[in-house]
Amino acid sequence: MDHALAVVGPTETAKTLTREAGELAAGVDATLTLLHVTDEDEYDEQREQLQQVTRGDSTYSVGQAVEGARAYASDIGREVLEGVGIEYEAVGSVGERAETVLREARERDCDHVFVTGAKRSPTGKALFGDDTQRIILEADRPVTVVTE
Repeated sequence: MDHALAVVGPTETAKTLTREAGELAAGVDATLTLLHVTDEDEYDEQREQLQQVTRGDSTYSVGQAVEGARAYASDIGREVLEGVGIEYEAVGSVGERAETVLREARERDCDHVFVTGAKRSPTGKALFGDDTQRIILEADRPVTVVTE
């Protein structure tokens, strides 16, 4: 592994995934990129909330959302990678999650992707969500999935 992409999020599972990706990358002296994706529904919701609060006097641009996502990825990196001894690049994006992860991995020439999945069945069988399934099926590089 030369360059890993870890998709960060607010859950403890995502934080564990980020920590493990960082430790693995540090162990093999790889580059690490942390990516947080704000999906379009989240962006629209945040924009509408801001307009309600400011009575339409303020706008929330895609650029602001991208910067917010990048800052979030950076904050997660500071929180969970302290003491790991790895530098990382924090990246934010707005868009469809699976498509964005696949695009960022290609554009940044990442040779490994770390992403979370979800356990959804009552019997405990791991069933990946649509985004995770798409990333696994369409990625032309190894994908590590950590489930809840």
